[in-house]
Amino acid sequence: MYKNYFKTALRNLLKHKIFSLINIIGLAIGISAALVIYLIVSYDFGFNKLQNDDEHIYRVVSNFSYQGQPSYNSGVPVPLGLAVKTEVTGLDVVAPFYGYGYEGKITVDSAKGTPKVIKKQEHIIVTDGSYFDLLNYKWLAGSRAQAFASPNQVVLTAKQASLYFPHLGYANIMGRQVIYEDTLRTTVAGIVEDLKVKSDFAFHDFISLKTADTHKGMLQDYTNPNWGSTSSSNQLLIKVRPDASLDAVKKQLNALYIKYRDKKDQTPGYTHEFGLQPLNDIHFNSRYDAFDGRQANKTVLYSLLGVAAFLLILGCINFINLTTAQSVQRAKEIGVRKTIGGTRKQLIGQFLTETFVLTVIATLLSALIAYYLLQLFGNFIPKDITYSMLFTREVYIFITVLILVITLASGLYPAMVLSSFIPVQVLKGYDVNGKNRGSTLRKTLTVTQFIIAQFFIMATLMVGSQIHYALSKDLGFSKDAILYINTPFKYSGTHKKELLAQKIAAITHVKQTAIGGPAPSASGSWSTHLKYVDGKKEIETEVFIKNGDEHYMNVYKLRLLAGRTLEARDSATKAFVINETYAHVLGFKNPKDAVGKMLDNESKVPIIGVVKDFYQTSLHTPIKPVAIITNRRSNYYNVHVALQPKSGKSWSEAIAQMQSAWKEIFPEEEFSYTFVDESVAKFYKAEQDTSKLLNWATGLSILISCMGLLGLAIHSTNQRVKEIGVRKVLGASVSQIVTLLSADFVKLIIIAFAIALPIAWYAMHQWLQRFAYHTQISWWIFAGAITSTLFIALLSMSMQTVKAALANPVKSLRSE
Repeated sequence: MYKNYFKTALRNLLKHKIFSLINIIGLAIGISAALVIYLIVSYDFGFNKLQNDDEHIYRVVSNFSYQGQPSYNSGVPVPLGLAVKTEVTGLDVVAPFYGYGYEGKITVDSAKGTPKVIKKQEHIIVTDGSYFDLLNYKWLAGSRAQAFASPNQVVLTAKQASLYFPHLGYANIMGRQVIYEDTLRTTVAGIVEDLKVKSDFAFHDFISLKTADTHKGMLQDYTNPNWGSTSSSNQLLIKVRPDASLDAVKKQLNALYIKYRDKKDQTPGYTHEFGLQPLNDIHFNSRYDAFDGRQANKTVLYSLLGVAAFLLILGCINFINLTTAQSVQRAKEIGVRKTIGGTRKQLIGQFLTETFVLTVIATLLSALIAYYLLQLFGNFIPKDITYSMLFTREVYIFITVLILVITLASGLYPAMVLSSFIPVQVLKGYDVNGKNRGSTLRKTLTVTQFIIAQFFIMATLMVGSQIHYALSKDLGFSKDAILYINTPFKYSGTHKKELLAQKIAAITHVKQTAIGGPAPSASGSWSTHLKYVDGKKEIETEVFIKNGDEHYMNVYKLRLLAGRTLEARDSATKAFVINETYAHVLGFKNPKDAVGKMLDNESKVPIIGVVKDFYQTSLHTPIKPVAIITNRRSNYYNVHVALQPKSGKSWSEAIAQMQSAWKEIFPEEEFSYTFVDESVAKFYKAEQDTSKLLNWATGLSILISCMGLLGLAIHSTNQRVKEIGVRKVLGASVSQIVTLLSADFVKLIIIAFAIALPIAWYAMHQWLQRFAYHTQISWWIFAGAITSTLFIALLSMSMQTVKAALANPVKSLRSE
């Protein structure tokens, strides 16, 4: 019986080639999207599953608030770790660790006897054995007990050990030297297996915490007793006992801060509290950074699932529409089957088998489409996701379930409808009530398809409009034709950096150079609290500091509203140039009134100028009070270069000369540079990725919807052949016939637009609230959506409607 089901199914698919092809392509697109999205979602939701009881592991984080404005930091004060170990109850493990902020060269013993130099190694931490009590590492050499018992010892992961000491066994690696920064000499005291699960804990060098007791460079950083200093480099993990109360643990943590903080540092309106971040939240919560830098967004992941569901629904709608539309053509077949004894159960089995065969073919095709989707979105998806991941047991299970669900979702209703036909009545195409079967359902499903398609179009236009607004908006400073060069942090003082700036300034195609901190708009920030006393009241404000020499403001063309710019004599923070926002916070409506006023920064410092507001970060956050200073005692680490207007290869030649100057001053360091406009564009990477996703989803949804519309147009014109012939004989023109055949579908698209418009408007309004500064929802977004949908729909139908309108009426009227 089942063999006959499959033979009949294949025969029917081949008999109705066009409809079968439309269904297969529509489902294949939806299934391929579902496969790729499944890989992405399962990959990200699979992070940090380190052990069976990882729900009891938390990261202690810092939550700040100043005058109602919250801020967050994934780090804690250095002394908290030791205090928690000795004074907090309810914990099984306390594991402090500290980022070793060095990315220069690492020197290791070579098997050939000559030192081997390795550069650009990140993810190095300083910790003790408690870290390995918490995370599930397997020891391949050495032991937790002895590896951290002494200073100047390091534990490596197996992958890192192979990088440092290729072709050596673990036993031979033990005891060899790894030298960091030319000054920190460590001995390999252990090797652990790399974590087999996906994890944000990407660390591979673990330096013993006892090293900080003897190494001068680490002593200040990792034994700092200051409770008022918080850095994301200082992290604390804890494992809470199952029977302990989280609220009780948090109360003890905050009690420690109140107990040990310096009472002089207390500021009215300022709070600092510790929170507990669950281990599985680290990969998703952008308030607190992840250790390897990359974080996923749950909203985006759920949106991806929604896109996959919508595309699958569109494919299923096509199948239901076209199958029920073909009901009249299959009425005779059903009537004959029932006449010779076929049961309804057997007919349902036959139709579901046809759906199953079609879905399997679509799934095989989707595997090929998925390969190209992965290539297309290589910059959007995590680099660890590869095409080979499709051929795993988990994906096979997912595909099997997906095929069964699609078979039932697409095929069950048409199977129930077709198998319920009463042979005598259905030969005329009407049900027992005398109404044309399935017409209302098909219209409803077609409207649903175009609601989804038009929603995607509107969302795509809105996201693109906001990205254009962000990238083209006047940011208050010049970002074009400017690049900055990160100088090695380990070189103290500014002598070499100033020398590099001077050499670069002498290059023909360079307009001007400056040295200082980050660009005016940058991801990192440095803030402090400044006081202003006007004789009646005291105003204390958190102020973000921008550090640059006397040329910094000129390079970025910061617009001076009052006073003067910084000069060399203003070094060592002897003067402030503030922004408009800060002047207004201090109560000055006219920028000129702020010039000459004094701010308290341990000593009285004058305001010498006010600049027009500029954006310090992305448009997601509002402009905040800023003070620009010149501090030559600070460790300047950027050289900012304004280039002459581009002409031919002028920029590439200038950059090549910059690299030559770099090699003269820093011969052992790698040269790199970043254009400011590119760094600003990175602020909106999430939005740009969303835009790419929406473009893709919009294109696929329109393709699937229009293919379904084409199928219905073919069915409709086939059903109205005689009517078209009669109308042409009576004098109807081709344009009138085309309009007649298209009118019903155009009405459905307009109805879909009327439903999609308020839904899209609300979704776009909510999305725009993520930005402190955003564009408006314009009328052209909705006009563009309906216009483009109608144009594409009419274009897709035209090949069939025009063909029907041009057909010879004699043939159609003679057919009976």
